[in-house]
Amino acid sequence: MNDDTISFLPLSPATLHILLSLAGEDRHGYGIMQEVARQSEGQYKLGPGTLYDNLQKLMTQGMVESAPHRSADDDPRRRYYRLTRLGRSVLSSEIARLENVVREAKLHLRVPSARRAV
Repeated sequence: MNDDTISFLPLSPATLHILLSLAGEDRHGYGIMQEVARQSEGQYKLGPGTLYDNLQKLMTQGMVESAPHRSADDDPRRRYYRLTRLGRSVLSSEIARLENVVREAKLHLRVPSARRAV
């Protein structure tokens, strides 16, 4: 993990899902909400208040920035967002942290079942 990103961890579920949704491509607000629902198989849904409050915070922190419109067909009122280098780094650090948590959890869950088998 990068020392520059440690202070942002752990990420809240909303922040994690927003950053994950922007990892693949620039998206507008409604697109972020749809991608979060898709990635979580409908288990996690962001409301507009949560989304835009978090986006504002992420922009202030320098993890997300405004992106230009994707095409001339886009509604000019739509604002697109994208990850910054810092945002991508923080997301990578959080993924590494969560991988460690899952690895530890698997180790601890195996111990009781191994004792029962003996």
